[in-house]
Amino acid sequence: MTAKRADPRAGNRPKLLQQVRQAIRARQYSPRTEEAYVGWIRRYVLFHGRRHPEELDGAAVAAFLTDLAAAQGVSASTQSQAASALLFLYREVLGLPIEPVAGIVRPHRPRRLPIVLTRDEVGAVLGEMSGQQRLVASLLYGSGLRLMEALTLRVKDIQLERREIVVRGGKGGDDRVTMLPAALRADIARQIDRVGERHKRDRDLGAGWVAMPPGLERKMPGAGRQLAWQMLFPAVRRHTDPESGQQRRHHLHESSVQRAVSQAVRASGITKRATCHTFRHSFATHLLQAGYDIRTIQELLGHRQVETTMIYTHVLNGGPGVRSPLDSLLLDG
Repeated sequence: MTAKRADPRAGNRPKLLQQVRQAIRARQYSPRTEEAYVGWIRRYVLFHGRRHPEELDGAAVAAFLTDLAAAQGVSASTQSQAASALLFLYREVLGLPIEPVAGIVRPHRPRRLPIVLTRDEVGAVLGEMSGQQRLVASLLYGSGLRLMEALTLRVKDIQLERREIVVRGGKGGDDRVTMLPAALRADIARQIDRVGERHKRDRDLGAGWVAMPPGLERKMPGAGRQLAWQMLFPAVRRHTDPESGQQRRHHLHESSVQRAVSQAVRASGITKRATCHTFRHSFATHLLQAGYDIRTIQELLGHRQVETTMIYTHVLNGGPGVRSPLDSLLLDG
C-alpha cells in the first residue's frame, strides 16, 4: 500500500511563495529574479483557481504558458522567463519531476536590429543631461554597461589607476572587467569623494549601512558600513531594513535615469526611439566601426556567445556593403 503524501501546507512549513523566496536566496539569485519568479508562480496558481502546484502536472504548466502566448500576447522572452520560474518551482522547491508537454504555443520571435545613435547624437543627448544621471548615461556609452550594472556598482569596483571597472554579477551572474573611459576618470573620482562625504554624514547619524551580497553579510558582518562597499550612485534617501533594522542607502533608482534619458532625447530633437540600452548598443557599434576585434567587444559586453555580439555588424554605417544601382546611375554619370 502506498503511503499517503502529507499535505505540503500542513504543519509549520512556510507558505509556498515564502519557500520560493528562501530557495532563490539560498542560490544567490538576484533580487530582480526573485521578484520575477515569485510573480510568475503567483500568476500560475491564480490561473489554475488557486490550486496548489503539487496537484498540477506538466499539462497544467503547458496550458498556462500557451495562454500567455495565445491569449495575452507576451513575447518569446517573457514566456521563456515564466517557464524558467515554473521549472524552478517544481525542481528546486517542490522536488517534483515535471515532464515537458508538446504543443505549447510559442510566440514568434522576430529578428530586431538594435537602435544605434551616431556619435553626434550621443553627444547631443548627453549634453541635455546633468548630475548623477548624466554620469550614469556616460558610463552606459563609454563602458558598454547595462543600466542595472552601472547603478549597482560599488566604490570598490572602480579601479581609477588601471582605468577599469569590475562588473560583479552581471547578466547570467558572471563577473567581467570593462574599461573606465579616461574622459570620465576625474568625474568618477569626484563622485567617489561625494559618496565618501555623504557616507561620513550617514555614519555620524548612526546610519551608513548598505545591503551586502548574499552570504557576505555573515562572513563580513561589518563590511556593510565600509566606504568600499557603498554604492557609487547612492539613492537620495535612506531606508530602514525591516529585518536588520539598519539605516541603509540603496542605489539610485533606475526610473530616475530612464526618465532623464527620455527627456534628453526629446530635448535634443532626435527622432529615434532611444533608451538607456541604446547607449550600450552604440558603444558596441562604434567600437566595431573603429576596427576593434569582435571577440574583444564580446568580452567587454559580457556576451557568452559571439553570435549575440554579431548583431552589431548589421547596423554599421554603410549598410550591407552592396552599392545601390541608383548611385551608379546618378553619381557616376
